[in-house]
Amino acid sequence: MSRPLALVIDDEPDICELLTLTLGRMDIRTETAADVTSAKALLRSSQFDLCLTDMRLPDGDGLELVQWMQTHASGVPVAVITAHGNVETAVQALKLGAFDFISKPLDLGNLRNIVENALKIETTTMQKSRLQGDSAPMQELRDMVDKVARSQAPVHISGESGTGKELVARLIHESGPRADGPFVPVNCGAIPAELMESEFFGHRKGSFTGAVRDKVGLVQSADGGTLFLDEIADLPFSMQVKLLRVIQEKTVRPVGSSAEEPANARILSATHKKLGEMVTAGEFREDLYYRINVIELGVPALRDRGDDVIELAEHILNKLSSSISLHDDARTALMTYTFPGNVRELENMLERAVTLCGSGTIFEGDLNLRPVSIIEEDSPLTFTSTDLSNQVEDVQRQAIVGALEKTHYNKTAAAKLLGLSFRQLRYRIKKLGIE
Repeated sequence: MSRPLALVIDDEPDICELLTLTLGRMDIRTETAADVTSAKALLRSSQFDLCLTDMRLPDGDGLELVQWMQTHASGVPVAVITAHGNVETAVQALKLGAFDFISKPLDLGNLRNIVENALKIETTTMQKSRLQGDSAPMQELRDMVDKVARSQAPVHISGESGTGKELVARLIHESGPRADGPFVPVNCGAIPAELMESEFFGHRKGSFTGAVRDKVGLVQSADGGTLFLDEIADLPFSMQVKLLRVIQEKTVRPVGSSAEEPANARILSATHKKLGEMVTAGEFREDLYYRINVIELGVPALRDRGDDVIELAEHILNKLSSSISLHDDARTALMTYTFPGNVRELENMLERAVTLCGSGTIFEGDLNLRPVSIIEEDSPLTFTSTDLSNQVEDVQRQAIVGALEKTHYNKTAAAKLLGLSFRQLRYRIKKLGIE
């Protein structure tokens, strides 16, 4: 197997020599370029396994080169060398497609970690995704998972409760160069405030009452792997400040320690809350928001995934019991239900139905679907009749007839207006007896 080949781009001979020596000790061959023009020519003529580029070059900058490489050398992971403390430039480089960044003065230990991770990319990104469903939103999500898995940029995963945000985080980890390292999930809302700093950063023996031995924190437990901060919106302001430093400096200071220690973990985060609105309301630090939200992945709600619900249901049933199937009326009911609890609700619903159904078939009645909440002009409708289902059907019938009239009875357009799939609209027209 041939030795990897790296391209080093810097107009300072001392930096080029240092990087060449460091990479040589890692058994990596090196070619160098002093400007953007020379670098582009080399990238066109040779097959590189890695690229390291300075940000300030005589005929351009590293950002321009990173952007150019996404089209002309997309298979080459590129890391940028930034001035110390220039976080904004580093974040911009990550957004443009850089694999990672390293600050001057160069930390050779950090550099070696970055290089080792970059060289693992090719062998790990071919891993098959476990995300179920062939709907357009899920295909787009899978494509994004494959792309962000190649990078070391912080990723924020947004979506409603129950959509599978932790599964997406695990897939990013398992599809990337850190797959051999630990995946450490942390529920930020479940750790008591008084213990949070010790849990995250560890502590030294005797640093406080009860600290009878040294403890490694969650951040360092994820060393070489991924730290997944679930429900990050629940972090108190004091911890938000400390987390920002961990992400920017890639170091932690355990409680009771006077020295900072390396923290080589990729940061993924998630919440069902709208962080942008929390920033505007002063409930979440703006600087941390932009640091964790370099790349945002939105996980679609189950009601927006069309026929995926049936594929998911059958997948879940196969895990629960291979001998139980869905009746057609149960399939239709699942297709038209809005799933406020998303995939988690579907799993719970089917687990209960498998336990309670008296035969090998699950019917609509076994699903115990919750009544759909109807909202009109931001105010809940109040039903006094005991026959709630009839009143719900009346409201649905009026809405569908109104949409059909507005679209001159074009069912495709009416379905779009109502936020339904064509199949869902056709079913409801038949069920409600609309001519």
